[in-house]
Amino acid sequence: MAISRMRRVNEVLRQVISESINADLSDPRVEMVTVNSVNTAPDLSAAKVYVTVLGGEQERQDALKGLKRAHGVLQSRVAAETSMKRTPTLSFVYDESVETGLRIAALLDADADDLPEARADEPGN
Repeated sequence: MAISRMRRVNEVLRQVISESINADLSDPRVEMVTVNSVNTAPDLSAAKVYVTVLGGEQERQDALKGLKRAHGVLQSRVAAETSMKRTPTLSFVYDESVETGLRIAALLDADADDLPEARADEPGN
């Protein structure tokens, strides 16, 4: 039961933070930020917000700096929009899972291209 509660808390936080980034922030560094997920500590004291950024390494670093600077605005919005006793302290982390997935897909595609066509036609493959 506690696991489903934490999932709901994480999803509500993800929605509120994502909407707040789009509506409340005018910093051009955070325009291309997507909130992928939120992982809240069981005691609700802290929440890691996993984000992806469109662009390269420099845009990623700039976006994380912009989010760190806007921490207070986002924290206030979470407090106002949720009915939690304690508002978790937000920290922003770049989510590398999308890039990892793309790399794995590219490797799998490259390996599939190297397979002889005869093996692909054999039963059991």
